Amino acid sequence: MKIGKLVPILCVALCALMITSCKKPQLTKKPNVLLICVDDLRPELKSFGADYISSPNIDKLAGMGVSFQRHFVNAPSCGPSRYTLLTGQYGPSGNDALFQRANKIAKGANIDPSMPEWFRTHGYTTVSVGKVSHHPGGKGGANWNDNTLIEIPEAWDKQLMPVAEWEHPRGMMHGLAHGEIRIKSSDMDVFQTKEGEDNIYPDGAITEEALKQLNELTTNKENPFFFAVGIIKPHLPFGAPKSYYNRYEGVELPSIEHPQKPEGRTTWHASNEFKQYNRWGKNANSDTLFANEVRRHYAACVSYADAQVGKILAELKSTGADKNTIVVLWGDHGWHLGEHAIWGKHSLFEESLHSPLIIHYPGMNREGSKTNAIVETLDIFPTLCDLTGVEFPKFANGVSLKEILEHPNTTGHPAVAYKNGASTIRTATHRLTLHKDGFVELYDHTTAENESKNIADKHPELVEELKITLKAKMQ
Repeated sequence: MKIGKLVPILCVALCALMITSCKKPQLTKKPNVLLICVDDLRPELKSFGADYISSPNIDKLAGMGVSFQRHFVNAPSCGPSRYTLLTGQYGPSGNDALFQRANKIAKGANIDPSMPEWFRTHGYTTVSVGKVSHHPGGKGGANWNDNTLIEIPEAWDKQLMPVAEWEHPRGMMHGLAHGEIRIKSSDMDVFQTKEGEDNIYPDGAITEEALKQLNELTTNKENPFFFAVGIIKPHLPFGAPKSYYNRYEGVELPSIEHPQKPEGRTTWHASNEFKQYNRWGKNANSDTLFANEVRRHYAACVSYADAQVGKILAELKSTGADKNTIVVLWGDHGWHLGEHAIWGKHSLFEESLHSPLIIHYPGMNREGSKTNAIVETLDIFPTLCDLTGVEFPKFANGVSLKEILEHPNTTGHPAVAYKNGASTIRTATHRLTLHKDGFVELYDHTTAENESKNIADKHPELVEELKITLKAKMQ
């Protein structure tokens, strides 16, 4: 080819190369996060070994992700447990833990950012619907709707709590069917079933709002989202549409393990949260038929909550955003169903602290895996940062679970929990509970006695070893 003809061709090629090189690099959008919090959900799910439970939607999620069969919360109550989830740090043991933090911020204290605030400052749109912090909707005041009292300042672009016919967030929290709210708890039944659709109970309204917000978030393609949804059931009082209760009629329930009140000093309590409701003069610890009715109504609430989770996950998939969204399902603590003669949480026994945790992310290579690694709620914040590529929060007390997600047989780490006056540590084989005055409980999980026999006096060396580990973790 002659030089004269070659020059124009070279010029065109050079211009094309220059135009291409001047284009801005195409950045991959960070993964979205969908965090689903379920209140008072012990691992009473088929995917966690409760074969009689109908939980198809959560089980499907477990089949897509990794289920942490031995996940433990850091506190056996809603407020302090959610504090650890949302801050990645140990905190106060009361239900007002997050409000205490907010008060310090209001007084000018230098407080580390919360998890949603951290993601917000790193380019995420943050939205909350339902019970994510202790108060559904995240506000204080008599009815939990005071706009001047924010539970987690600077955390959410939007924090929403629909109230429907339940009047206010406090009414939603303790609501039963058709707008019934708790006024005098002794006049409110501890459980009920009513004919109707899902929206006759409060979680129906929460889910409808969640679907609306999820649709809006997926329409906005500019920023990744951190979206948290809080389902209230199976929190007391136990109420769900009758169709869910019908699943358990005639179903044989497993026996209650260690149903007797433990001997000696423990963190046992008298189930006052449960007993405040109308129980028709019946005692679940001595009346087997009544105990089984309570358990069936709890199971119905689990299935009802599972249905709401299913709707949210179906909406995520229908938008196409599931292909770039990390999904976490978390129970905020466990719940005794008669073990140790307790009906409730608030103890430092296994049943109060053991809750489900499932994590799924696009492209993971261990879908459907179960891990027996011991982990704790504090680990969720650093894990989400690790999975999204968001700057790691050096102030967080937990560790990333990414290694376990990739290799489920990886060993976990001891899990710590606390309540007023006592703290506990769970290893792969034992649980040690240390009271403020120095009294110790030690239980061996490799034996049939489990947490019904205190063996602290027989193993002084192990007691001292675990005390040191417990104190070191909580420093």
